[in-house]
Amino acid sequence: MLGCLLFDLSVFAQVQLNTSTKKVGDKKYEIHLMLTIEGGWHIYSCKQPADAIGLPTTVHFTKSPLWSFEGAILEIGRSVKRRDPILDVESLIYSEKLELVQVMVLKPKVKTIVSGTITYMACTDEKCLPPETVRFSLPLH
Repeated sequence: MLGCLLFDLSVFAQVQLNTSTKKVGDKKYEIHLMLTIEGGWHIYSCKQPADAIGLPTTVHFTKSPLWSFEGAILEIGRSVKRRDPILDVESLIYSEKLELVQVMVLKPKVKTIVSGTITYMACTDEKCLPPETVRFSLPLH
């Protein structure tokens, strides 16, 4: 039962977070953060145009001397560029789902736990909820 809690975290009813890891090399792992977004809602991309006003989705990993990152976080999903007709600004949004992938390399060959937070803001066309920060924790072997 505890293992299920680590991998199926309920956020708001509007967004569900599921996490997983994939070993892709001797000491190399992909960390997968999958956000499933309820119909009628959207969240903002990590990468926003300079004039965007929506809060970008951010991921922060707890620092450790046991690992390093390889490259930037990859966004997988279908982003849509949306222009606000009143403010005349563009934003990149995701509806339905967004998967964030970060490659990590363990420095020594050890078992450890990678943890961090993901922050996002869920919105409809009429309203936004306050930003939500969710903790996650994943074992690496």
